Amino acid sequence: MATIKRALISVSDKSGILELALALTKLNVEILSTGGTAKLFRENNVPVIEVSDYTGFTEMLDGRVKTLHPKVHGGILGRRDLPEHVAAMKSANIPNIDMVVVNLYPFEATVAQANCSLEDAIENIDIGGPAMVRSAAKNWKDVAVLTDASQYADVISELQSTGGAVAEATTFALSVAAFNRVSQYDAAISNYLSAIDYKASMASNQPVRHQFPAQSNTNFVKVQDLRYGENPHQQAAFYRDLHPAPGSLVTAQQLQGKELSYNNIADADAAWEAVKSFGSSNNGATGAMTACVIVKHANPCGVALGTTALEAYTKAFQTDPSSAFGGIIAFNTTVDKAAAEAVSKQFVEVLIAPDYTAEALAIFTAKANVRVLKIALPKGGDLKSKSSAWEQGRNSHDTKRVGSGLLIQTADNHEISESDLKVVTKKQPTSQQMADMLFAWRVAKYVKSNAIVFCGNGMTLGVGAGQMSRVDSTRIAVIKAQNAGLALKNSIVASDAFFPFRDGIDVLAEAGASCVIHPGGSMRDEEVIAAADEHGLVMVVTGIRHFRH
Repeated sequence: MATIKRALISVSDKSGILELALALTKLNVEILSTGGTAKLFRENNVPVIEVSDYTGFTEMLDGRVKTLHPKVHGGILGRRDLPEHVAAMKSANIPNIDMVVVNLYPFEATVAQANCSLEDAIENIDIGGPAMVRSAAKNWKDVAVLTDASQYADVISELQSTGGAVAEATTFALSVAAFNRVSQYDAAISNYLSAIDYKASMASNQPVRHQFPAQSNTNFVKVQDLRYGENPHQQAAFYRDLHPAPGSLVTAQQLQGKELSYNNIADADAAWEAVKSFGSSNNGATGAMTACVIVKHANPCGVALGTTALEAYTKAFQTDPSSAFGGIIAFNTTVDKAAAEAVSKQFVEVLIAPDYTAEALAIFTAKANVRVLKIALPKGGDLKSKSSAWEQGRNSHDTKRVGSGLLIQTADNHEISESDLKVVTKKQPTSQQMADMLFAWRVAKYVKSNAIVFCGNGMTLGVGAGQMSRVDSTRIAVIKAQNAGLALKNSIVASDAFFPFRDGIDVLAEAGASCVIHPGGSMRDEEVIAAADEHGLVMVVTGIRHFRH
């Protein structure tokens, strides 16, 4: 155990620090401190020794040099179990420092400000803090290092119960947390500075940053180990961002059910992201609709709108009942008793919603294995609002591993409205057809490419996904609708990318479609538009592609 007799406290964020210092004082721990932290202690009658008085060296260079001193780092790094260390410290008159409490200059918060200058960023790079943290973390058997206010209460409790000592298990855990914090801090600095275009910044007298830094440093925190990965012979774990976006899957509260698997999490994210795109019908966001999305193997197999959760689910399930078996179901509204009764009649792996009534939860208790997740929808409102992707609960970037490499791109957060669409056929759409096309387009964005989605009456009728040929996806979507007994007459079709040939148009027209929405931009656009006119279809182009691989 590490016996705490002397602590060095120097913090930027002073949350909870006075309570910690008072607890240490009652245990007769001598406190060393600097600057504003020492001033706070003096104002509250906490005995404190200024580090400059302790070292005999006045801080200099506007505070850049104050703790970078042998008496500080020797006291932290000296091993108590090595006689030569003990002798050297005694010879140099360097006492032990048994606890280091440091949180770092707010670099991340500083550079997050829109008006942050390069000079401000540089001045908020902490040097002495990380040096002390690393020293203390390295010598964890003898020194306790605290880097976050959330650690204070547990350490105080342990000190009080032991009479002033901290167990090795605790100091090791604190050391790991300290190295993690320094890693995160250095990564943030590297990401910021390696994205700076120096010449452009000097010319404009303000930081100009590239979208992608010269070095990408990511930090994720483990949420849990998983039983296995995509297949039983693969090992896996689930991680989250350091600062998760509100309303994202990692913020989910699991109310009941078995542990989530690797595939459950991947499919649940696909379902949740799709249903979020319709807004929150709970909070009355602009344009929000009660929606239900059913996902199987990362693809929506049923999506529908309704006036109630039950109506939305019933319509979504109709699209493809066989694929919905063992699927992931997501709602953007509170699940009530009626919807819960309908869902509970089917085999469901995961159910996701922003909330549940007490009656609904009581129904699911009889289905103990069903994983019931509750996620508060983000308050960013409509996805076309001016709030940031983070505030809307969406990733700003997507990544994909390749052999010894990483692909990074901005996330596909593009949304369209009626004003973005261009009618290219002789036949013009009705207002209802235009609304249905926007619904179909919204769904197609979440279907794996090549994606073809037949829709009508606020629901999907047939989904063709992940085929190498777009015409094959079209045929599969037709077959899916036929298998479900759904008529495609006057249906709406969305394609995530352009039709390279007229054959896809021929197939969907023969199936009964009346409108088609796609990006356009093919070398054979004229041929494709002519085919639509020949069949008497409405064709609308978006100018935007939604490949999803």
